[in-house]
Amino acid sequence: MMTTDNLCVIIPSYNTLGHLKNTYNSVRKYYPTVEVIMIDDASEDGTSEWMRSLVDDNLKCWYGEERLGHTFYYDEGVRQAGKDVITILHSDMIVGPNYFENMLKHMEPGIVVCSTRVEPPIHPAAKEKIVMDFGTDYDDFQWDAFEKFCLETQGVEKDRVTSGIFAPWMLYKTDYLAIGGHDQGFAPYGYEDSDIFNRWILQGYNMVQSRDALVYHLTCRGHRWNKGVGIENDDYKETMDRGQRHFIRKWNQWIQNDDYSMPIIYPKYDTCLVLENVSDINLLYQIEPWANHVHVDNESLLEKYIISEQPRTKIDLRKRITIGDYDYLTNHDVIVKLDCNKITQDDFQNVVRINLILHDIEQELNVMGDYELGNITVSIKQLRNIVKELIQ
Repeated sequence: MMTTDNLCVIIPSYNTLGHLKNTYNSVRKYYPTVEVIMIDDASEDGTSEWMRSLVDDNLKCWYGEERLGHTFYYDEGVRQAGKDVITILHSDMIVGPNYFENMLKHMEPGIVVCSTRVEPPIHPAAKEKIVMDFGTDYDDFQWDAFEKFCLETQGVEKDRVTSGIFAPWMLYKTDYLAIGGHDQGFAPYGYEDSDIFNRWILQGYNMVQSRDALVYHLTCRGHRWNKGVGIENDDYKETMDRGQRHFIRKWNQWIQNDDYSMPIIYPKYDTCLVLENVSDINLLYQIEPWANHVHVDNESLLEKYIISEQPRTKIDLRKRITIGDYDYLTNHDVIVKLDCNKITQDDFQNVVRINLILHDIEQELNVMGDYELGNITVSIKQLRNIVKELIQ
């Protein structure tokens, strides 16, 4: 079995100093010599000063001058890693005994291993985690009780695995780099994890959850609640909204998982949404991300929309949304045409679900041609699943 001598642990942190100390101390409690890369994402709470005070021959520190987010620093940490296997920890996580060994025993090229989170009852229960309260903040964590729980649970769950994926994860550095790391369109954070999970699966990697590798997760302290549970960071809602829209633009569907947090990936088709008589910018805002390409007939509205929306995405909206004569749109596999003067709630839902509807057509009918969905006309030339283009 591989040992921790060939492992690098990457820990970015943003204004979570109290939690970060616990994360670091838990790693060093059980693993005094494992390589750790710790990154301060331009914190304002004394994180850099504390990191500079540490005397640790197996610690590499990075001090960001401006906030770039863990989406960025995971990738930079992997590039700096001097080991073959890399893993990450959120800065509000505390590892238990035998943690890395119980992940490494499943580690092979082409496999992504995740651990089992133990969380206080802040978020709903789920099959991929354990809900149990060993503290709700960095200064009330019950170290001895958590260690005892880990050892008892490892006796019951020894070597058991399920299929699923969630942070924290572990894989070979070469496998991580093979797909280009995280999509920086999600930076500084927000659904970048669901995106890379999908891409790992499309690349053919196996997702394995080790049920005897236990980590305590305080939840959401690094990007949502670093001032305390229920006190949202000023940028949280805006940042998560941008991340959500980037995910939908990219995949043309929203995140879906099974009961064990295993992603469910549906096909993506080459769809062009043609909006006729569009005059409501709010409608365009709601409907634009759900197709692979969008075509409108209102130039002034389009200009207004791009001015407001382009600063919120790295995708070039002038290439994604076009205007004018749409004869050339025959290059797309599927044309979805909607007269916005007649749109109903059912029409809106059908646009949102268009990839799933096309999937059903392909599975059940496999007939190309024209279909009527309420006030929507769907013209299908062919149904190519282009989802694997998203791997890189």
